[in-house]
Amino acid sequence: MDSNSFSVAGRRFRTRADYEAALRDEQKINEIKSRYSLHNGDDVRRLSDELKVGKYSFESVLGNDFDDEIFDLMEKLKSAPAGVQGSGGRISDSKGNKGSLEDYDNEMQKEIIAIIRKKEKRRKVIVTVFSILAVASLSYFGIYYFFAERTDQDVQALAELRDAGRNGAVPWQEVKVNRTGDIAVPDIMEEYKTLYNMNKRLIGWLKIDDTIIDYPVLQTTDNEYYLDHNFDQEYDKNGSIFMDYQCTLYPRSTNLIIYGHHMKSGKMFGSLQQYAKESYYQEHSVIQFDTIYEKGTYEIMYAFRSKVYNENDIVFKYYQFLEANSAEEFDSNMKEMAAMSLYDTGVTANYGDQLLTLSTCDNSQSDGRFVVVAKRVS
Repeated sequence: MDSNSFSVAGRRFRTRADYEAALRDEQKINEIKSRYSLHNGDDVRRLSDELKVGKYSFESVLGNDFDDEIFDLMEKLKSAPAGVQGSGGRISDSKGNKGSLEDYDNEMQKEIIAIIRKKEKRRKVIVTVFSILAVASLSYFGIYYFFAERTDQDVQALAELRDAGRNGAVPWQEVKVNRTGDIAVPDIMEEYKTLYNMNKRLIGWLKIDDTIIDYPVLQTTDNEYYLDHNFDQEYDKNGSIFMDYQCTLYPRSTNLIIYGHHMKSGKMFGSLQQYAKESYYQEHSVIQFDTIYEKGTYEIMYAFRSKVYNENDIVFKYYQFLEANSAEEFDSNMKEMAAMSLYDTGVTANYGDQLLTLSTCDNSQSDGRFVVVAKRVS
C-alpha cells in the first residue's frame, strides 16, 4: 500500500505500523459507541468516567480525538439547564414540569425566588462578559484587517518601485560581477536598486502567478525579527516573507528556505496550503524567485506536512537541510522529502541543482508546518 493511502478517520499516518494501530483504535471506538448512546446524557457520563479512570487504552491519535469528543459532550451537558429555573412567578423543575409560585409554602417560595435571582444575576454577568468579548473581538479583527490592508498598500508601492527600474534588469547568467574578497558577487539588478537602498535587508522577490504570493523577501541575522516587522521596519502582525538567516546567496546554499506566516486573511503564505491539493499544484506548478542579483524560475517537486521537532528527535528535519556536501547527502534528503510528499509531481533533482523551500505554519498538528520544495530550472 502506498504511504499516501495510510488514512483513517480523516487522519493520515506515515508508517504502516501507525496506520494499523489507528485501525485497531477505530474498531475499538466503534464497539464502545455500539454499547453507549452518545445522545443519552447518562451514557455519556458513564463513558466519561470510564475514560477518566483509564478503562480504555488507545494506540493512536484517534484515541485522543474520541476522548475530546466525549469531553465536549460532557461540557454541553454541564451547560444544559437543570434544576429550578424561570421568572415571572412561573417555575419548572429539571423534567420541565411547570407550576405556580403560589403552589409552595412561604419558606419554599423564598428559596425559589433566591435561586431565580441568583440565576438572573449569573445571566446578566454572562451577557456582560460576552458583550465585552464581542467588542474586544471586533477590535481585534479591526486591527487585524488594518494591518492586512496596510500590507497590501505597502507591497503594491514596493512593486511599483521595482517595476519602475525593470528596464535595466539583467537575466540569469548575464550579470556583471564585482569581487569582494574571494567571493564574486553580481551587481544588483536595476529594478531592485531603489528598494535595496530603502532596506539593505532585501535579498529578492517571490511571486507565484495567479496567487496572492507576490512579495519582497528579506533576511536578517535571526529568524525572529521579520515574524512581526514589515519592509519599513515597522511592527506588523503580518510580518514579512524572509529567508532563513543561515542561507547565503553567494556562495549559494544548496537549499534556500523562505518562511512566511499562514495568515487567516490569506496574506503572506496564507494560501500555501492550497498545495495540499494536486489539482492546485497542477495550476500553479512554477515559482518565480528573483534575488536582487539575478532572476530565477523554479518547478515544484514536493508538497508535504511536517513539524518542528525536539532537538534530540532522530527524524528528518527539512529546516536543517541547507547544504549538501555530497551526492549521497543530497539524494538522502531528496528521498526523505519524496516519501513525505502528498503526491508525485514527476519532477526530480540531482546533486548540484539549486533548491527553494517555502515553509509556513500548519494547524493540523502541534508545531506543524506545511512545506513546498522546488528546483531551479532557469
